[in-house]
Amino acid sequence: MMTGMMPGTKILRRWLILLISVPVLAFAAIDVYEFDTPEQEARFRSLTQELRCPKCQNQSIADSDADISGDMRMRTAEMIREGHTDREVVDFFRERYGDFVSYRPPFDATTLLLWLGPGIVLLAGGILIVRLLRRANAAADAEADNEEDEDL
Repeated sequence: MMTGMMPGTKILRRWLILLISVPVLAFAAIDVYEFDTPEQEARFRSLTQELRCPKCQNQSIADSDADISGDMRMRTAEMIREGHTDREVVDFFRERYGDFVSYRPPFDATTLLLWLGPGIVLLAGGILIVRLLRRANAAADAEADNEEDEDL
């Protein structure tokens, strides 16, 4: 008695259905926000790239899958639709999560080292390299003078 299907066909069919459904499930997790104008949508994309996820180490809320990032994206979209400026949106999140939430923290006494630190390190490295090169040149000149004196 044959049912018209080969024994391995049933398993193959199940695998194919599974492989086809996986990409569809991935699209189900994408947030969709409706805006009145393309400008609002552009502002939303810009702000979600500028704001950092408080839970993740170094991801923007646009890239993070954390629940808190989803909440922040939703609140950002609401605030944009309500007519808040970009500065007001960023300040809203800074009040709640601190300066860490922004990739561009303000320039003040608490963030002075953050802003000036890279320049200080670069300057110190440059000074160190110059001093090492001068010392190496001085040692090479002294060795050349010693060789000249020995030749005489």
